[in-house]
Formats: sequence, structure tokens, C-alpha cells
Amino acid sequence: MVGSVLVGCGSSSEEPASDEAKPTARTEVTVEPIKASQELTDTNGVRIALEKQPERIVCLFALCDDILTELGIVPTATNSALLAHPGFLGEEKAKEVDVIPGGFIAPEVEAILSHKPDLVIGLGDTHGKLAPALTGATTFWAMQPATWQDSVGYLRDLAALTGRTAEGEKAERTFRAKLAAAEKAPSDKTALIIYGSDENFGVAAPEADVAAGLFPKIAEYPWKSRGVEGGYSLEEILARDVDVLFVETLSFGDVDGKLSEKLAANPLWGRIPAVKNGDVHEVNSEVWAKGRGTRSLGIVLDEATAALR
Repeated sequence: MVGSVLVGCGSSSEEPASDEAKPTARTEVTVEPIKASQELTDTNGVRIALEKQPERIVCLFALCDDILTELGIVPTATNSALLAHPGFLGEEKAKEVDVIPGGFIAPEVEAILSHKPDLVIGLGDTHGKLAPALTGATTFWAMQPATWQDSVGYLRDLAALTGRTAEGEKAERTFRAKLAAAEKAPSDKTALIIYGSDENFGVAAPEADVAAGLFPKIAEYPWKSRGVEGGYSLEEILARDVDVLFVETLSFGDVDGKLSEKLAANPLWGRIPAVKNGDVHEVNSEVWAKGRGTRSLGIVLDEATAALR
């Protein structure tokens, strides 16, 4: 199940290179104008054509909710809990948005179509199989973000399709400025993001996790993807002298409790510098692991830079 979430939270790319994540070029803050259009080829080469600007949009994964919030649009229905975060609609307003039953992996087609959507947006490698069942009734858009640049591209694409061009440009500009500012004063501390529901945790690598892709720009982040079958042990993490640790607790069914509390049973956990110094931060997994859009990533940057000072 954790493997499924990892695929759903980032790209499926594998890079067997060294474990050292390399910083990338400085972020450009200039934002190109967005032009409204009902036909476009999206950031990953998918062709989208609509008869009119979409008004009823159903979101099957959190990036869609993130983008719509940035554009000032409330989804007709959703399949994530992101909107309940105070940085989005908040708990009370989020309750007004219908939830698609069936869960993230298998949302119910009948429920989706009951909302008479103009556009349904899902994660390609998870929801692509729904496309045949939606054909003829609505337009299905399969997104597949691997980097923050992809997320910005999807923001611009949806801004163009909805005619919310000014809102899209503002959201992109705000995020780019925040990332550029964080890059100017990177921390010399070693950071780590882990995720999971029990002792079988995973390490968020920049090649497979959009939020983790920001970290080589703002801190020491010596972690690389080892593919679906690979992982890091607590012994390896201990050897890296992690100063600041971010923990994404993922809940499945009846599983509850914080991941950091479960890992505390392992004697190696307490020897990690971040744990000894009280620099372990349980973060909101809806934002950090699933959001992936400019608003979510802006929250990640705010929380990460504050912890890394």
C-alpha cells in the first residue's frame, strides 16, 4: 500500500546514481503572460480540447484542488482532504464540497458522472484506467506531475482553460518569489523527509516526490531515489547526521498514531541528531505528500525554512 501511495505522490522515475541530491539552477521569478484558450497541449504533452470554459470540475487528486484554489474556484466534488487545511478552504467550507466515494485508488465512476462535470482531473498512473468509462460523458484530463515545474505548468494550463489568467499568473509569481527567496539563504543543516504508517517507512527523494524536489535548493539533502524496491535503513539515516527531520504520517484504514511515535520504539531512532535535539516535525501529509501545487509547496517552503533556521 505504501508503494501505491509513493507512486501516487510523485513520479515513477528511477535514478540509480549516487545518493547525493544535487542543487539545481536558481529559480527564475519572471512570469510569462497566460493566454485564455479552450484548446492546448499541456505541460506533459497531453492534448486537451473543451467546447467552453469548464465550470463544473471534479478533482480526483489533490493537485487539482490546489490549482483550483489558487484560481479562486471551488471544485464541484473532490477525492482528497486537502481543502480542509486552513491554508485552503478550511474545515467548515470544505464540508460543503461533495466527496467522491471509493477512495483515491478506485473512485466511483457513477458518483463522478452524477455531478455532470465539464472536466474531470485525475492522476494519470492511478486514474487513467477511468478514461474509457468517462468518454462521451465528460472530458478526462490525466495529469502526471514529477517536479514543481510540472505543477506550475499545470497551473498555467488550467488557468488558460478556465480564463483565470490573472489569478494563475499571480499564483505562479508568488510561488516563484518565495522559492527564489529561500534559495538565497539556504540552510547548512541536513534535512530528511520520511513518510509511512509504521516502521516500514520511506524516504522522500527529489526524483520521486515534488515537495522533496525543493529541498536540495534550501538545505543539505543527501537522498536519492533507489526505485520501488530500494529504501534507506535507520542505520544509513543515522550515519548521515540528520539535523532536521520532517515526518509525513500516512493513514490506511484503522491504522492510527504518528509515524514518529512508532519509530521511537527502535533504539536507533533516538540516536539521530534531529530526534535528540527535538527537531522532528510531524507535517500535514495532505499538503506535503499529496498537494504538489503552488499553494501546497508554498506552505512546505514556509514550514521547512522556519524549521531549518
